[in-house]
Amino acid sequence: MTAEPIARPRTGAAPETRLSPDEYKAVFRGHPAGVVVVTLRDPDGRPVGFTATSVISVSAEPPLLAFSLASSSSSWPAVSRATTLALSFLADHQDDVSARFATSGIDRFAAGGWTALETGEPVIDGALSWVRGRVVQRTPVGSSYLVSVEAISSSARVEPETAHRTGLEASSPLVYHDRTYHRIGEHSAI
Repeated sequence: MTAEPIARPRTGAAPETRLSPDEYKAVFRGHPAGVVVVTLRDPDGRPVGFTATSVISVSAEPPLLAFSLASSSSSWPAVSRATTLALSFLADHQDDVSARFATSGIDRFAAGGWTALETGEPVIDGALSWVRGRVVQRTPVGSSYLVSVEAISSSARVEPETAHRTGLEASSPLVYHDRTYHRIGEHSAI
């Protein structure tokens, strides 16, 4: 694959190259990521949701997180107007939910498996945790937007170490790596 040149800011210097889209995607296929379903209500009250593996923690004080979304996404118009949304961090048995919310052209909410918060945002039933947040910034970056969110409420299921002590069953997070879903847990600890 050939890399495309990038102009350097200094005059007379040789141009740098950048990765092609395929090379870039190959790098991130090798980088495991947690799977999250982002949900909200559009201005007409219709639920909107999509699968994201780009969620990152930005700051604990104040509690900020972010995700990216392609400007060509069918969910972008609703996200571009949203004031609040919810992020459901999926459990290892929810690969079907992730696949459903990643599929275009279907009613992603028709199969159920979600509950509306009192404030209206849908959250995925059985998720390890969810965060409800206020959108604080939408930054255009390349062909996508980086959406920054201030966490204002959350719910988390039993932690594995707590589950061991209490006898309750714990789930592990759903992880996406090299186009395949995985689970992590004691078997994968180093």
